[in-house]
Amino acid sequence: MTFLAEEASWRERRKKTQRTLGCMIRARRDVRVAATTEPRMRRAYFDCRFGQLHVHYAIPAGGGFDEATTLLCIPGAPGLGRFFRPLLLPLGRDRSVYAPDLPGSGESDPAPGMLDATSAAAALGDFLDWMHLRQVDLLAHEGGVNIALALASQRSAQVGRVVLSPNTDAVRADARSLRQPQLVIDLRPADAGGHNAAELERQAAQLRDFLGLA
Repeated sequence: MTFLAEEASWRERRKKTQRTLGCMIRARRDVRVAATTEPRMRRAYFDCRFGQLHVHYAIPAGGGFDEATTLLCIPGAPGLGRFFRPLLLPLGRDRSVYAPDLPGSGESDPAPGMLDATSAAAALGDFLDWMHLRQVDLLAHEGGVNIALALASQRSAQVGRVVLSPNTDAVRADARSLRQPQLVIDLRPADAGGHNAAELERQAAQLRDFLGLA
């Protein structure tokens, strides 16, 4: 093989090596980007009039500064925010999502005496003030529906869109009483004992369509 032929062969091998290295670098970069696009799942305590609220939450990978309107999830009995945990990951990619234990439930401090929907809504309003949230959307399930209705009434200018569950005649009637845009869905399959990934993604897509989570 002549010198020129050897040099040409060496250049071709070098080009192939550079292309391979480039593909490997891009693949590693894509893996890092994919990893950082998943929301951060956390738990924390926040102040309210009854002490502290224990809150499950998800924040977009970008830090939660450029996302859509914050979503507050209000559980039904027994008042545990972990009911919504399966949805925090798919919904938290686009916005901050908070799911508190209601006062007196889970790890949240109790309210003195019986906790009615109005008092529970006021406690959640304290949380919104503590977080300096000017606008919030609501997602409420079963007994949380009455709390969401009370919160939407107490803070009509602050509450944007409202999603209520389950999809029953009574809940649809409650939804019609709201001034805010509303959606009635059925979150029962998303309970921790009966959800699956496909169902959660379907529900998350339905919520994104309504709430504007592009």
